[in-house]
Amino acid sequence: MYEAVADLPQPVIARVNGHALGGGCELAQACDIRVAHERAKLGQPEINLGLIPGGGGTQRLPRLVGEGQAMRLILTGELVDAREAADIGLVDIVCSDEAFDDRVDELAAAMAEKSPLALELGKEAVRASSRLGLDDGLDYEANLFVQLFAAEDKDEGIDAFFEERDPEWRGR
Repeated sequence: MYEAVADLPQPVIARVNGHALGGGCELAQACDIRVAHERAKLGQPEINLGLIPGGGGTQRLPRLVGEGQAMRLILTGELVDAREAADIGLVDIVCSDEAFDDRVDELAAAMAEKSPLALELGKEAVRASSRLGLDDGLDYEANLFVQLFAAEDKDEGIDAFFEERDPEWRGR
């Protein structure tokens, strides 16, 4: 399930409103953007059961928060609140009651207005940055850019910009 979410070509927003523990935290880590309610708690408490994360937490968490913070969360089973999760990079945005639903909707709407092809390749390029060295990553980014430069959506985006209208994306 975690890989299916991570591999979706569309952007995926985790909306954490409550506890995201163990598999729930790993599911959030598989998403592209994580928005947490200010009262949310996150963590990898599997160690308390004599286990370790089994849904990608030992691999994704260090990439998000660094090895030291990942060690702390995985080896102690400690839970963190939304503010600390944001401070260490586990979540991207923390919202209060009043702003929570609106902020998630705004993010989704902002991405929905973009070229689906550009979204897919942008996501692919960012994901590759954790798997490739800098030189290979720059080459990969350049190749994806060239693909987009040859796409119909690029022409539509430029035409719409100069014509001062919203683009009509076709995903080609």
